[in-house]
This record gives sequence, C-alpha cells and structure tokens, in this order.
Amino acid sequence: MDATLAFPLLVGLIAVALFFDFLNGLHDAANSIATIVSTRVLRPQYAVMWAAFFNFIAFLFFGLHVAETLGKGIINPDIVTPQLIFAALMGAIVWNIVTWLFGIPSSSSHALVGGLVGAGLARAGFSSIVWSGLLKTAGAIVMSPAIGFFLALLLVLIVSWLFVRQTPFAVDSTFRALQFVSASLYSLGHGGNDAQKTMGIIAVLLFSQGYLGSEFYVPFWVVITCQAAIALGTLFGGWRIVHTMGSKITKLNPMQGFCAETGGAITLFGATWLGIPVSTTHTITGAIIGVGSARRVSAVRWGLAGNIVIAWVITMPAAAMIAALSYFAADLFG
Repeated sequence: MDATLAFPLLVGLIAVALFFDFLNGLHDAANSIATIVSTRVLRPQYAVMWAAFFNFIAFLFFGLHVAETLGKGIINPDIVTPQLIFAALMGAIVWNIVTWLFGIPSSSSHALVGGLVGAGLARAGFSSIVWSGLLKTAGAIVMSPAIGFFLALLLVLIVSWLFVRQTPFAVDSTFRALQFVSASLYSLGHGGNDAQKTMGIIAVLLFSQGYLGSEFYVPFWVVITCQAAIALGTLFGGWRIVHTMGSKITKLNPMQGFCAETGGAITLFGATWLGIPVSTTHTITGAIIGVGSARRVSAVRWGLAGNIVIAWVITMPAAAMIAALSYFAADLFG
C-alpha cells in the first residue's frame, strides 16, 4: 500500500488506537484508585487526578520493552495491515465496553492481545503468531495475580508483625499517609505497562506502512500521546468497576490498602522491565484477595472472585472472535 495514499486511513487508525488507550484508562481507573477510595484516604475525584498524573509521567521511569513485545512479539509484524490493526482494536474496544457496562474487571491488556491474535489468525492463520511472545503473555494471566496475591499477603504479615505494639489509631494514621506512596507507585506501574500496549500497536502500524524505515522503534510523539490518552481516561474514571474492586471483593483498611497496592506495584514494575504485557486488573485483584485472605478466608467473597476469574479466562478468546469477525467485515468492504 502506498504510504501517501494511506495517510488519512493511518490517521484514523491512530485515533482509534488512542480511543482504545483512553478506554483502557477509563476501564482500569479502578485498578489505580479502588483501594485508596475504599479506605477513604482520598475522595474519588481527587484520587483519579492523583492516579492520572502518575499514569502520565510513567514514561520517565520505564523503557519501552512492553511496546516492543506488543509491536512485534505477538504476531509477525510483516503481515500487519491497516485492516488487521482496525480489527484487533475493534475486538479489544468492543469487549472493553461490554465488560465496563456490566462492571466486570476484565483485562484491557489481554483483550488487546486477543484482538491481535484473532485478527492475525483471520489474515494468515497460525503462521501469523509469534508463539514465544504469546505464551509468555498467556503465562502472565496466571502468574501476575498469583504474584500479586503472595506479595500482598507477605506484606500484610510483615507489617502486622512490625506494628504489633502500635495502637490501632497510630497504625491507621501511618498507613493513611503511606497509601499516597503506594497508590502513586501502582499508578506508575499501571501507566508504564498499559500505555505501552497502545504504543506498540501504533508503532507496528507505522512500521508496516513504511513510516519508521527498516527498523522497528517507538517515536517519542507516540509515547507522549499514549501516556496522555490513558491519563485522560483515568480522569474520567470507571466507577462501576471501582465499586467492585474496592469494596465488593473484600473490605479494606489503610494498612491492607497499602499492602495490596505495594504488592501490585512490585509485580507491575518487574513485568514492565521484563517486557511482559501483564494485566493490571488481574494483578490488583490478586493483591486485594491476598490481603483479604490474610485476615480470614471468609473475608473474601469467593463467589465474586470466581466470576472475575471466569471473565479473565474468556477475555482473550472473546476479543479474538470479535477481532476475527471485524477483520472479515473490513476485508469484505475494504
């Protein structure tokens, strides 16, 4: 396809990608603010501004390894076309909207990966898949919530031992202050991992159309616009999901909120540095369940947690199916 002729289509697709990034922030705002809101350390309107700021500046702290994984580590970049990117984004966007409407904390990340896989399969079959990258990402579906769970559980046990002689008021006051730190770290991890997924999509689209030359890389303007889009989405918030994440799974106090956010942040930092596009939703849900389990097993509403797990399992295939149908429709009318 001639790059000059494709320019209006390219701009339109970049706009769609940024819309997905905005929805990602909207959908995943709960991940960053659910605990600090549910513990009443910050009011929702201030919490979203706090989270959005740290979402935006995340590019200052991380490399672009996740963007590279999404751009060339899930499907072969040589088969990428505008129709394929459009279909992948439709798969992710439609699934995000459905789960947002029903207040289900599913994964925007895995919806996007599922969309890429579905569109890739529709275009070129199984030869389109980069299996090493896909399997690494699929493995993170299990690993990221498990790591978040155990880190948060361990932190609760350590903190409980360290503060055993303190009065409940002193502990509450200390962790109300510390939650500002833990919420900031989690929002950094969220912005660092999630915004890079859209960067990878836009960069591989530019690469496929010859705008990046012979070497794949992520232009700085793509970095800034993606960070801004996800921060703007966070500003608008996702209140249905905030309620599910912050109070329906388990009740949290400031100390538990700090442990959940810190355990989740450590998980996200490690995954981002390793270039693994993990789910921030999975991670913080696992961490919240971990702190709830530390109190007592019955403190966690396991029925709701089970429904969330089911949503995790069906996200990639559901987004892939929507993307494949979108690709065939785009190919038919394109």
